[in-house]
Amino acid sequence: MKDTNGERIFYGINYFVLLLVGLTCLFPLVHILAISLSEAQDVASGRVFLWPVDITIKPYQALFAGSDIINGFKNNLIITVVGTVLSMIFTVMAAYPLSRKNMIGRRKFTLIILFTMLFTGGIIPNYLVLSSFHLINSYWAIWLPGLISVFNLLVLKTYFESLPEELIEAARMDGCKEFRLIVQIVLPLSVPVLAALTLFYLVGYWNQFVNVLLFINDTEKYNLTVIVQQMIRSQSVIQELNNLQPEDTLSLTPETIRASGLVVSILPMIIIYPILQRYFVKGITLGAIKG
Repeated sequence: MKDTNGERIFYGINYFVLLLVGLTCLFPLVHILAISLSEAQDVASGRVFLWPVDITIKPYQALFAGSDIINGFKNNLIITVVGTVLSMIFTVMAAYPLSRKNMIGRRKFTLIILFTMLFTGGIIPNYLVLSSFHLINSYWAIWLPGLISVFNLLVLKTYFESLPEELIEAARMDGCKEFRLIVQIVLPLSVPVLAALTLFYLVGYWNQFVNVLLFINDTEKYNLTVIVQQMIRSQSVIQELNNLQPEDTLSLTPETIRASGLVVSILPMIIIYPILQRYFVKGITLGAIKG
């Protein structure tokens, strides 16, 4: 069935609006990237807009040689990888029993968990609880409070409920225990939604900022986000760089150093997102509407 003229006009307007929104989101990233790859005098004179002028990698060289960016990157990897693995394991462990209709008190547990999504204790009670367990200045203070996202839990629970009950019962009749049932049957059937939730956790842990500032006192344990934020707020970011020769300062500006730090902090997520993007819409849609 062919589209009418009115439908073509409607689709055309939609595509145009979405294109404008996409370009608006893309513009800051392209602008920051152009600044990070341009010479200092071109940035200072305002000649850089969407394309680098006199392309150079000196800001990146100075950033990696003279700042804690590499240590922050390493800390970010530890926080993100360990946190994502722990969160996915415990989210699966919580979502699967809640999805079984024969679980005693299933509805009450679900309502209690949902309550925590709407109401929280606040920063000070969280700090006091973590301090009483001697978790301050430890990455466990970042992992434990947000170990399970209630939204992710509900999405995964809904998806598990949509799996054919006959398949699970058949596996049990063949002598399959619950752990083996989850690992060999349930999880392989849930790859799209698991990939989407993994992406959510990856982005959340990679961008950890407030919790690191609140619960981590040792600057050696700061992650990349905090280090870049300190660079942005610093009025003397170039003077704070180590191993920087006096002549190098002539080819650098605070703007190029800050832009380089921002690019380094967001580049890993830009690389990972296209890999998991094909599962993103499918996984969230399946976990949201089935059941």
